[in-house]
Amino acid sequence: MASSPDATASNGSSPETPESGSAAGQGRRGRVRLRRAAVMAVPATAVAAGLMIATAQGALGVQFAISGMPFTVTATELNGTGFEQFGGLDNMAEGSPNAGDTGGQVLVVTSAIRNATLDHLCQSVDLGGTNLLITAGSGADKVQATNLTTDSTELSGNASFNNIEIGNDASTLTKAGVQGPIGVFSQQADTVRIANLRQTNYATTAGVFKLPGLKLRFSEQGC
Repeated sequence: MASSPDATASNGSSPETPESGSAAGQGRRGRVRLRRAAVMAVPATAVAAGLMIATAQGALGVQFAISGMPFTVTATELNGTGFEQFGGLDNMAEGSPNAGDTGGQVLVVTSAIRNATLDHLCQSVDLGGTNLLITAGSGADKVQATNLTTDSTELSGNASFNNIEIGNDASTLTKAGVQGPIGVFSQQADTVRIANLRQTNYATTAGVFKLPGLKLRFSEQGC
């Protein structure tokens, strides 16, 4: 979803220990923080590289405690068959430092797509001072996902739908095989196309997630 070079003396001699207020000391502490951030980001890498989480029919898209750290997803184009969308709540792990005054809950819009392809996928996570950046599907092969769900707080793009139904009860949805809570407003469609997609997400699950041309790196810029 990368290691820093060790700080060693070029002449082979042991470096002097910098004073706590020196620029060298601050630089080393910065590298330590970056390494810690990279370690914390490893689970996100594993998820993006080969997410194989089964999405149970009749359940909400997310079946795990979210970190509470939002991430950005963009694509030049998304095409999907079997589309559903409804509201829900995601929950953080108990005692999460990211809970703030939210009580550990985030109000989200869950989008479910039975089969999806995405062009030029980009995902970035702000780790504080640097971004963990993932790109895929920028060549001839597109990113492919089955039973894809995303839990978002923001979504934008130019969208078009075929055979859309608006105002369904979320518990009665049929197009993507996922049902939401009873009494919740929802919509569904046979197909969806979104150009210039941009999302702020808190969770993603998929039955299969294929990422051709995957590249992962740290970057000053996010998606």
